[in-house]
Amino acid sequence: MRYNVFSLIKNTLSGHKNWEPAWRQPEPQKEYDIVIVGGGGHGLATAYYLAKEHGLKNIAVLEKGWLGSGNIGRNTTIIRSNYMLPGNNPFYEWSMKLWENLEQDFNFNAMVSQRGVLNLCHTDAQRDAFARRGNAMRIDGVDAELLDREAVREMYPFFDYDNARFPIKGGLLQKRGGTVRHDAVAWGFARGADQRGVDIIQHCEVKGIKVENGKVVGVDTSKGFIKCKKLGLATAGNSSETAKMVGMRLPMESHVLQAFVSEGLKPYIDGVVTFGAGHFYVSQSDKGGLVFGGDIDGYNSYARRGNLPMVEHVIEAGVAMIPSLARVRVLRSWGGIMDMSMDGSPIIDKTHIQGLYLNSGWCYGGFKATPASGWCFAYTIAKDEPHKLNAAYRLDRFKTGHMIDEKGQGATPNLH
Repeated sequence: MRYNVFSLIKNTLSGHKNWEPAWRQPEPQKEYDIVIVGGGGHGLATAYYLAKEHGLKNIAVLEKGWLGSGNIGRNTTIIRSNYMLPGNNPFYEWSMKLWENLEQDFNFNAMVSQRGVLNLCHTDAQRDAFARRGNAMRIDGVDAELLDREAVREMYPFFDYDNARFPIKGGLLQKRGGTVRHDAVAWGFARGADQRGVDIIQHCEVKGIKVENGKVVGVDTSKGFIKCKKLGLATAGNSSETAKMVGMRLPMESHVLQAFVSEGLKPYIDGVVTFGAGHFYVSQSDKGGLVFGGDIDGYNSYARRGNLPMVEHVIEAGVAMIPSLARVRVLRSWGGIMDMSMDGSPIIDKTHIQGLYLNSGWCYGGFKATPASGWCFAYTIAKDEPHKLNAAYRLDRFKTGHMIDEKGQGATPNLH
């Protein structure tokens, strides 16, 4: 069933009793050509593009929980492509272009809202760094606009410009950035993949990976052994654990990242804003709640809950930027598990084991990269070689010294 005004009218007249399920609930087959481990945004997008772009059919996505139960449903929904380095800028801009046409592509309302992303600067040096990043973006054809303090004040008059410890001097604006409904991204990619014959198997945990003579032959799961010719790992914060199943030690650590939502407010912040003197970012949801987050909790963890000191740290930064936030109540928080790589950039590559492919190390950038990650990972699996957009995201770059350190802070995962 295609979603359009005619299907809406038809189902309205029938009391909404005849809507078809968005995707099937199949039992796993004994063998697939390609198995993707991880039913989050990246895994589902990979399966979708394998079927759509490469015409492959015999594909399964294995998810240990329910569809979208991982990081795809545990983030702050921000999308942007305001990167500077050559390895990152083209990739994230391709992701932005895919976001812009995604809803028409898979016939699902993902609530893509290009409301703009503004990064605030507080010092002359920071403004110079933003100008450099903006110039790099413009050279690659990415929109960027450097704003002075008065231009920012016109957009957001309620920020603290003059009396703050870190007075606002301006900002870098990407108008094409914004937010997307995270759950709808999972649902849309799942529905699109299912319509193209992909089996999405929920509550199917991978417990082992079988390799014979240097080649993947299948996976042991909670629903039995499943043979496959190619295996793609897209398990986000659990990437290190799944890689251990074949004896691989990945250059990354797992950390919890908290996010928060406030009580519902009248329209207040119409874009996405990040605080330049601390790690704080905020937008307003369609329900009126302010959605915001900050730094990872700083210690290795697989728990989807954070600690109170980081709650205080994040809210301090928010109040420093917007003093009126001190009167707003926080309703709830949640946590996602970040696979923090040593240089802060992802890995999309084939491994030394024939038929085994890796998608991991996304740090804070996983959600915004969902379409391009799936698109490039699908290409890499189908062609057995990286696309030029993910050629810089090789696994061996940590051995060869070709790191992509966007923040310039060195090989320390908790700083990225």
